[in-house]
This record gives sequence, C-alpha cells and structure tokens, in this order.
Amino acid sequence: MEQRHGVDQPHGQHHQPAGPAGSSGVPEDGLGVLHLFAQVGPGYDPAAAQRALKQAEAAGVQVVTAALLGHKADVGLVALGPDPWQLRDLQTAVQGAGLQLSGSYLSLTEVSEYAAGIPDEMKLHRLRPQLPPEDKPAFCFYPMSKRREARHNWYELDFDTRKELMYGHGQVGRSFRGRVLQLITGSTGLDDWEWGVTLFGRRLDDLKDCVYQMRFDAASARYAEFGPFWTGLVGAPDDVLTRVGRR
Repeated sequence: MEQRHGVDQPHGQHHQPAGPAGSSGVPEDGLGVLHLFAQVGPGYDPAAAQRALKQAEAAGVQVVTAALLGHKADVGLVALGPDPWQLRDLQTAVQGAGLQLSGSYLSLTEVSEYAAGIPDEMKLHRLRPQLPPEDKPAFCFYPMSKRREARHNWYELDFDTRKELMYGHGQVGRSFRGRVLQLITGSTGLDDWEWGVTLFGRRLDDLKDCVYQMRFDAASARYAEFGPFWTGLVGAPDDVLTRVGRR
C-alpha cells in the first residue's frame, strides 16, 4: 500500500473553533476523522445533503463520498477536519437531510510510534492527508484491534519485537503501491476498536487482494482482530448523493 500524498492546508494554518469558546477539543496534532454510514430515509433530500457537504467543505472539512454496496448502508462519508464541532455540525446536517445513520466511527490521523523517525514531510502527509485519490474509486473501511489473548498478547511484546513485526506488515502493504492507498487512523479511547483502516483502490479486487495478503504476515495472523467492512465506490458528492436516493 502507498501512503497519502499532499496536504489539505498549509502547515501551521489554524481554523477558528466552531464550538463554544474554550471547548473546541481541537487535537494538538492531526485531524479528526469521522466515518458516517447511512441509509436513505423516507424524507431524504439530496439537495439538502449536498448543501451540508458544501458548508462543511467551506469550513475546512474534507469530505469523501462513497455509494456503498450491500445492506449495511447506502452512502458512506469520510470527514476530516481539525475541529470536532465542524464534524458534529456535518453529522447533524446530513441527518437533517434525511440520511439515517446505520454506523459510524471516530478516529484521529496519527504518526505511528514505529514510524517516529521518518522525515517531517512524511509525518505531515500522514497527519494531514489529501483525499480522495483521483485514480482509486474502490473504497472500503474496517476497524481493527490488536489481540490480548493469553497466547498472543500484543501488549506484552517489547517495543523492538512489535516494531519488527510492523515492519514486515508494512513490507506486504508496500507491495501494493500504486494499486491501493491507505489511511490508518488511531481510535484507542475514542471508539470501540483501536484503529480505523480506510482503503482506496483502482478496483474492488485490489482491495480484496491487499487485505487477503496482509492477513498472512505475523502481525496480522497472530495479533490482529478485524471488525465489520463497509465497501463501495467513491464519486463526486452531487452524483453519489443523487444516485443513492433514486428509488
């Protein structure tokens, strides 16, 4: 897998908090990432949903829209922004437009402790990615955690062992460079799992092949637990929000 390229705003630029003074909750590093998965409700208004996304984007929030496949949800939104109040406002607005949430996930962009020595420019790309990639419309998201079983407890391993395992895990991912782009975000203490994994691929089978191959390395085979998957196709917001509402 490849890392994200580009940044969504100049380094050092700050947004005015959207919430009450002194209560914005803006992360010290990185961006808040809110995944919203929704069904089209009986009163769904595509125009209102489109306005909600445009208002969020005008406030500095990146929003990725995907038409989802299967019964879990009709539409997926991935919102990235520094101010959690702006993410909350987007959630409120799309619900007001008639999208009924069937799933969600909250996390933060981060630089892994195993990548602490990478150049500052690479760190910035991980903390402030620019999404979605233009040539990768296939989309999936899943949460994951590390095991704490008696036989395989990730958190009982020393740092060097964990770092070596993650290096091997990354080597498998890097073999998909050009086919799959990843966004891995941290959610310990924020949601039910420890990380969120968002993948963009050229085709759906790129995502399938990548996840399949990565499950064979020791870091995944022994120590990873995976949550539910949401899968679909990324598209322009107006197109996605209109098409999912057709009945």
